[in-house]
Amino acid sequence: MKSIISGYIFLFPFICFSQTEKVLPIDESFKQFISCRDFTLSSNGNEAYFTIQNLNESKGAIVKAKKINNTWTNFEIVSFSGTYRDIEPFLSPDNLRLYFSSNRPHGKDNQQTDYDIWFVERTSVNSKWSQPKNIGAPINTKHNEFFPSLSTNNNLYYTSDQFTVTTKDDILYAKWNNIKYEEPLKLNENVNGKGYEFNSFISPDENFLIYTVYKAKDGVGSGDLYVSFKDKNGQFTERQNLGKTINSSRMDYSPFYDATSETLYFTSKRDNTKDIKTADFKSFQEMAESYMNGQSRIYKVKINLKLLTED
Repeated sequence: MKSIISGYIFLFPFICFSQTEKVLPIDESFKQFISCRDFTLSSNGNEAYFTIQNLNESKGAIVKAKKINNTWTNFEIVSFSGTYRDIEPFLSPDNLRLYFSSNRPHGKDNQQTDYDIWFVERTSVNSKWSQPKNIGAPINTKHNEFFPSLSTNNNLYYTSDQFTVTTKDDILYAKWNNIKYEEPLKLNENVNGKGYEFNSFISPDENFLIYTVYKAKDGVGSGDLYVSFKDKNGQFTERQNLGKTINSSRMDYSPFYDATSETLYFTSKRDNTKDIKTADFKSFQEMAESYMNGQSRIYKVKINLKLLTED
């Protein structure tokens, strides 16, 4: 299977996913949120966390939701969020840790500075979350750290500008040695180019990485979703654009892939509104309040990424 797929990747600028379906809003219940940033899902698919924010994205809070009768409901801001700008939650594979990025104060001076990666813990899926804990060095630095994503063995992938002199974001990796995190490394040039690469999702088995590249030469819009697969030597292969079926002319970012349902969740600022030649108040209002109105919102699409990693 790999050799066949590789041939198609070589021939075309975009990956051609035969089983990619239409991109849809995540759920009708999410229309109430004027702007969302990200999405993470529990292993059983019935618990989700995401960021709601104001229109200029200066404020953010993490929200929990439950899936009941195939509909998302019971929305509530989590107990530890709402005071500072908490964004980009990621639920660990065992569902007992929730990682996120925040500008909340840390240290003796209690001053807000840069964005660090934090986490909360619980003893079971029915328990309450602990108070936030800063993940500390060597992950957090004087630079910004964003969008944590963990594999099953707790290896951490995240976004930072600490290895650049131009403050352009790159995707970093830190290995967990069962005691602590080792010094982070910048992923290879097949993932990180000369521009901005950010908001990466690592598959639980670390076989592939989905992330956003900003203003890429082969891009569709301002920021596109790409995927890189690991080869037999454990190195990420050249990144491939997920294509026009998924990417829009606007910003597409913050991916999360659920292998069980073969669903890619991501955030997009796509605008599908149509010009109204004879606008009345009602029709204009319906257009302005439609889901695909250019605001940052969460979408989903069925896509079988496993086909590309099978032997």
